[in-house]
Amino acid sequence: MSTILKYEQKDTWIDELTGVTKLLFFLLWSVVSMITYDTRVLLVMLVLSVIIFRMSRISWKQVGTVFKFILLFLCLNLVMVFFFSPFQGCKIYGSRTELGHLFGSYYMTKEQLFYEFNIMIKYFTVAPAVLMFICTTNPSEFAASLNRIGIPYHVGYSVAIALRYIPDVQEDFTRIKNAQAARGIEMSSKASLFSRIKNTATILLPLIFTGMERIDTISNAMELRRFGLHKKRTWYSGRPLKTADYAVMIFLVVFSVGALILTFQNGSRFYNPF
Repeated sequence: MSTILKYEQKDTWIDELTGVTKLLFFLLWSVVSMITYDTRVLLVMLVLSVIIFRMSRISWKQVGTVFKFILLFLCLNLVMVFFFSPFQGCKIYGSRTELGHLFGSYYMTKEQLFYEFNIMIKYFTVAPAVLMFICTTNPSEFAASLNRIGIPYHVGYSVAIALRYIPDVQEDFTRIKNAQAARGIEMSSKASLFSRIKNTATILLPLIFTGMERIDTISNAMELRRFGLHKKRTWYSGRPLKTADYAVMIFLVVFSVGALILTFQNGSRFYNPF
């Protein structure tokens, strides 16, 4: 199984859904997750995300590296939130229950831990939705689906190219990383964390130039084929919406509305157990 994060056809009901349905799931799931701080809603969304992710049969080998980066970013984010605003949770929930003194003016409180726990759930709720959208959506079919619901095909085609470009960027990154390692630049776990971050940063410049070269090639090829000359176009990969698509859309709308009603029933988007 490839370790590159890209679309792979599988025999699951999620793969049978159209790109528009998956886009709606990704958008509504992300919006509700960003808006709500109701722990009850977030926990339900987390459980559903894990279940749907397992049903999509996406291998851990394919997304493991991405999850590691997400986990690292999450840890850094939680540390920064506590460092710059150690009592944000106390302000939100209107109480302060100290668990112990850390250093200086920093105290560990139940309210701050609960607040950062909600932030952590948000990450693990949205991450599966993003990965499922990338790994189960055929870029060509997705562009056709967008055009079917009235979005100009220029936009749909641009989105399809962006989705196809994700694995290309990963391949370029791996290739440049291996070339740097062959020149003696250590990027494995043998080097310190700071050294790995600094050495990895040196990959960005050649990666940008490689990406710009590919963009120029694609642009010239599309221009030579007179792309965009006509107002409409046909699609080989286009698929109509089916019963499963409508069922998923209805569920998403009903769930999103219910989640937001539960979130704001007390006039605040924060669930307060204190």
